[in-house]
Amino acid sequence: MTSDHDPNGSSGLILLTGATGYVGGRLLGALEARGHRVRCLARRPEYLRDRASAKTEVVPGDVLTFETLPPALAGVETAYYLVHSMGARGDFAEQDRMAATNFARAAKEAGVRRIIYLGGLGRTEEGLSTHLRSRQEVGDVLRGSGAVVVEFRASVVIGSGSLSFEMIRALVERLPVMVTPRWVSVLTQPIYIDDLMAYLLAALDLELQESRVFEIGGRDVVSYGDLMREYARQRGLRRVMIPVPVLTPRLSSLWLGLVTPLYARVGRKLIDSIRHPTVVEDSSAFEVFGVSPRDVGDAIASALSAEDAEFAGPRWSDALSSGAVQRRWSGVRFGSRIIDERKVHVDVQPEQAFIPIERIGGQTGWYYGNWLWRLRGFIDLLVGGVGMRRGRRDRYHLHVGDTVDCWRVEAIVPDRRLRLQAEMKVPGRAWLELEVTCHDGGGSSIRQTAIFDPIGIAGRAYWVVLYPLHRLIFSGMLRGIAAAATAGAADKEGG
Repeated sequence: MTSDHDPNGSSGLILLTGATGYVGGRLLGALEARGHRVRCLARRPEYLRDRASAKTEVVPGDVLTFETLPPALAGVETAYYLVHSMGARGDFAEQDRMAATNFARAAKEAGVRRIIYLGGLGRTEEGLSTHLRSRQEVGDVLRGSGAVVVEFRASVVIGSGSLSFEMIRALVERLPVMVTPRWVSVLTQPIYIDDLMAYLLAALDLELQESRVFEIGGRDVVSYGDLMREYARQRGLRRVMIPVPVLTPRLSSLWLGLVTPLYARVGRKLIDSIRHPTVVEDSSAFEVFGVSPRDVGDAIASALSAEDAEFAGPRWSDALSSGAVQRRWSGVRFGSRIIDERKVHVDVQPEQAFIPIERIGGQTGWYYGNWLWRLRGFIDLLVGGVGMRRGRRDRYHLHVGDTVDCWRVEAIVPDRRLRLQAEMKVPGRAWLELEVTCHDGGGSSIRQTAIFDPIGIAGRAYWVVLYPLHRLIFSGMLRGIAAAATAGAADKEGG
């Protein structure tokens, strides 16, 4: 089979959208490893620069703002469209429609030859959820660009860090007895993340004169209950599932929010989708691409192996749409900025003092009052926020754009400074900054600064009411960081 793409990587420029997300982040690494010329479109380019290679171009842009797209698409031959708004607030279907319309128009004007899009499986005649209908509608909109569109429709993606895998893992690990709603028995055809990557990469070189839709999946058709039982079997866990058909999508989403990394807003949209069978009915993709997908057992085993090795690859929660960072503040009038600053001295070098700071959150915790942090996360989940269950991508190291429980890394200077932006629901904007400097008398100073931009009276009242609790937590956290730095230095000397 001949191709207009050079397999050695000298093919035309490729635009990748969604590179901060789970699938897009994996695809970015795969494209770079094959030597392709890649340009990434990102609302926050600084979140990608640490993760992209020096040869990859990262440009600012937003699919919801048409004016930013023509420069990003200039000279592009193939574009990957991996954008969706499931984690967004408001009418996500309308946002998806607007984004796809903007992208299709800009791609047409730029003369883009091919668009590769990842959508969702599901039969339209079965009354699909809003989410699945929206994913398929986006494919229709993109075909209006005049480019050849290769649309893949997939169901559950199994892999370390994927949304579905984290949900299954959390449910099985935490609940010996599970009260399961009706959707647990719905059939699906999961695909392993590496097999999905194989399809997305193969689409670059596929000889195609017109747009096509390909349904893709793994070898097995199973239920979500089957996935949980297979996970439990491989982990050596005994689990009991008791079906309860009366749990509504809203109650199910709150239930997921209590025991999994999901929060109610994403959980409800996910459940609305997984109530429908998502099974491959057209097997032509297997013949056209020659991909030999793994079965469910192999997929879960590979994902577990990556988890056990503390694999620090992209995760679903790293996507900007998974948090409040995408909130638009134009036109909002903030009150006077409130700053709470504390400082402590430690008899260790700055690089040693910074170690516990960079390990904050996730498995390490917050050095003081972890149960209070969990309570705050639970309250956030109840009001539709992200809660504290997202954890961290890497236990020891942080990069700009990483999630840390209910925060996101906005800036990091190695051995010196970490700034986190809050993504929990608050009446304003909030940051937490930790900075290490050399102390004149020897050792280091650790300065902790909590910053809050309140919105109106409600924002200021929020700060005043919670200030005693904030003072307790932040003071204890700073002491805990100092103690951890000192203990780490002592262990290092003793070792």
